[in-house]
Amino acid sequence: MTDVFGDLVGQDEAVAMLRRAAASAAALLRAPVAAPAGGHDDLDALAEEYDGDPAPAPADPGAGMTHAWIFTGPPGSGRSVAARAFAAALECVHGTGCGTCPGCHTTLTGTHADVRLVVPEGLSIGVNEMRALVLRAASAPSGGRWQIVIIEDADRLTEAAGNALLKAIEEPPPRTVFLLCAPSTHPDDISVTIRSRCRVVPLRQPPPAAVAEVLVRRDGIAPDVAEWAAAAAQGHVGRARRLARDPEARQRRDAVLAVPRRLTGVGAAFDAASALIEAAEAEAAASVVEIDEAERTALQTALGAGGTGRGAAGAMRGAAGQLKDLEKRQKSRATRAQRDALDRALVDLAGFYRDALTMALRAPVAPVHTDTAALAGAGAQKWDAEGSLRRLEAVLECRAAIEANVKPRIAVEAMMLALWRG
Repeated sequence: MTDVFGDLVGQDEAVAMLRRAAASAAALLRAPVAAPAGGHDDLDALAEEYDGDPAPAPADPGAGMTHAWIFTGPPGSGRSVAARAFAAALECVHGTGCGTCPGCHTTLTGTHADVRLVVPEGLSIGVNEMRALVLRAASAPSGGRWQIVIIEDADRLTEAAGNALLKAIEEPPPRTVFLLCAPSTHPDDISVTIRSRCRVVPLRQPPPAAVAEVLVRRDGIAPDVAEWAAAAAQGHVGRARRLARDPEARQRRDAVLAVPRRLTGVGAAFDAASALIEAAEAEAAASVVEIDEAERTALQTALGAGGTGRGAAGAMRGAAGQLKDLEKRQKSRATRAQRDALDRALVDLAGFYRDALTMALRAPVAPVHTDTAALAGAGAQKWDAEGSLRRLEAVLECRAAIEANVKPRIAVEAMMLALWRG
């Protein structure tokens, strides 16, 4: 990797913006006056005054450094990758994001003392967690550069947590930077007031060719496998890597793409729904079982489990509340993992009906799933364009319903019936 932005695939415009901001941030630290807490405008003014780069100023007058950013884009576009890379560039001792200095290395590996990463494991980010984070972020950076808070999936902030974050963004400490990741700037994803105080970095879905090139160059995957995985993952870099390297991921995908053949009646539709839900539950359980057990063991040990002293039994009885809180958090994480696994399956299924629709319309575009192109073509002849579109809409409506907290089994059963009826 040549620098910290090396893993950001197909995002040249965003990378250029972040490089300019990192250079402005480095100029602020070199300035003979302290960086102000006044936010966006003051930071930009200082960046322009002290930036030693002789290059002409960017066309966008707000392209310098500011204290709050929102990275938006579809799943797989690299929102969290961009946020971490930008954080590394800000903490780089050279101010360039070299990728090799201690600041870059510790930020990218998650061990930098001044970079705090919030990755929601449950369905939402609560107000207590956000208040504690904001309080810690108000301290001065120990390394002398920036105190950085990265919030992945900021669209999961509760209303109270969003209000706590908003106050910190409105009155930021002198060297604290907030980096938020969200699918979009729509009010359903991020509040209008938070959006108005942040600079937006829009990311796009990387083209399959760029994803395939990265898989070949960085992961050593065969070119033909990389091209297939990049197309099947619809530009999602992480999923493309899993499909190329994990046989179990390919088997789960094959099972999902076999669903259209199984829908021969009402009973078959309910069976297919049960199979899809159970597969998502099994995948989610397998992904969290080790960390759940490790957390429970660590908590029990900290509370004195296995002790033989006089107060050991009483201590464990008093620890019931903490164990219950842990179980609640783990249940929320398992639910989130199940919904994520189910959503990946629905994206694959939507890709199949998208292929059928494009074939029915004779659109000059490549199929998403090349290995099921023949089946999609047969479906296109049977359903025509209107029927293919209805089925695609049924899958997308199922995703939206689950996101709106409809019980997954109910949403999937309704989808399967709609796919069967057409």
